[in-house]
Amino acid sequence: MVFSSMVFLWIFLPVVFVGSMIVHKTQFQNILLLAASLIFYAWGEPRYIFLLLFSVFMNWIFGLLIDRFRSRAKLLLTVNIVINLGLLGYYKYANFFLNTLNHLFPRAGIPLTNIALPIGISFFTFQAMSYVIDLYRGKYKVQKNLLNLALYVSFFPQLIAGPIVQYKDIDVQITQRTVTREKIAGGFRRFIYGLGKKVIIANLIAISVSKLFSLDASHLTGGMAWCAALFYSLQIYYDFSGYSDMAIGMGRMFGFEFLENFNYPYISASIQEFWRRWHISLSTWFKDYVYIPLGGNRKGKLRTYINNFIVFFLTGLWHGASWNFVGWGLYHGCFLIIERMGFNKVLKKSKVLSRVYTLLVAMIGWVFFNVEDIRHGFAIVVRMFLPWNYTYSMVNIGTLISVQTLLAVIFGVLGCGLLQSVFRLPALKGLSDKWKNSLPEAVYLTLVLCYSILLLANNTYNPFIYFRF
Repeated sequence: MVFSSMVFLWIFLPVVFVGSMIVHKTQFQNILLLAASLIFYAWGEPRYIFLLLFSVFMNWIFGLLIDRFRSRAKLLLTVNIVINLGLLGYYKYANFFLNTLNHLFPRAGIPLTNIALPIGISFFTFQAMSYVIDLYRGKYKVQKNLLNLALYVSFFPQLIAGPIVQYKDIDVQITQRTVTREKIAGGFRRFIYGLGKKVIIANLIAISVSKLFSLDASHLTGGMAWCAALFYSLQIYYDFSGYSDMAIGMGRMFGFEFLENFNYPYISASIQEFWRRWHISLSTWFKDYVYIPLGGNRKGKLRTYINNFIVFFLTGLWHGASWNFVGWGLYHGCFLIIERMGFNKVLKKSKVLSRVYTLLVAMIGWVFFNVEDIRHGFAIVVRMFLPWNYTYSMVNIGTLISVQTLLAVIFGVLGCGLLQSVFRLPALKGLSDKWKNSLPEAVYLTLVLCYSILLLANNTYNPFIYFRF
């Protein structure tokens, strides 16, 4: 079940929300939300509900053991991490490693597994691990109530696609939270904005993205290649940030405050800044649990570069069991290292060039992120930068890009940081403050909601990129 489905919008969310309003005590609300979360997960993957429950129970037990046997806490933590990563590796990466071995040793003929990827396993595994690791570090008291920990790991707004919520950020909220009219209104407001980003912009652009990337490279002109890169950059941003907005909004409806996951990454002036603005919860997770434990930037320049390389290798691998994801991660890691080596000083000399550079690096990266065959990715990039050599195609671009898609692209470009930057100017800031929670905004949100539902009712193409991670 995804947030942008009719079943979720018309049945699941209204029933759970009304139920939580009827049940006033937090402990009973937690039981209701936990039950709803398990139903939500089981809806699409009934058999893997047991994997989720095992993950919750196993990490709860290890938390109790670490709290009880502090003298052996390091050993217990190590065993816990091995089990968590073992489960993630088995279900997500088994075929990837077997495929790689078969390519290296063709005569081996190692048979592949028939394991289906459990939805959201990367997200709930990282959340569970953060609980145990920070408990070992002494950042909070052990959670003795199994149901409360289960709610933290499996809470449906952030279960299958984040944001990755660290336990320290909602420890108190699980047992002590208030649901006010202001929170509910703000939650609905944020949810509708996210739904509009996903359905009206990302979904409409996705139709053309699918057509452009499925073309044989010989039919791609330079213009089509640029459209493919730009459109996919917009699709993945509005797809994932829209989902995050919906998750944050629903959290507020039920009294929870999740941290932001996106902050207009396409207006960044460096790749370092890009990763402070893109998928913030994942970047924070790797910083807290991989980069800093490896030594961060405290052990000299060479060690810092190696640590960056490791983190972005793992970042790419986290996104998918395929070498194109690993390559995408290392690609970003290389640019971070180049910037650390002194290129940052060059970027600071020109705000315009630094933003153009960052956007180009990100767009080229997304090409390789989206393709399954890396040679196809290189073919697209070559056509982007040598457009005069590729001007002929047997495919009419008008059959690939509709008027609706063009409008979605225009609004997408304006809404990914440009308009927001304009309205932050001192002369216009008053207008944006007046807009928030105003009658015109309420009318606008009503129109967004109605149009989103209309598009979904008409069976609009409704993919979700991060659903597979």
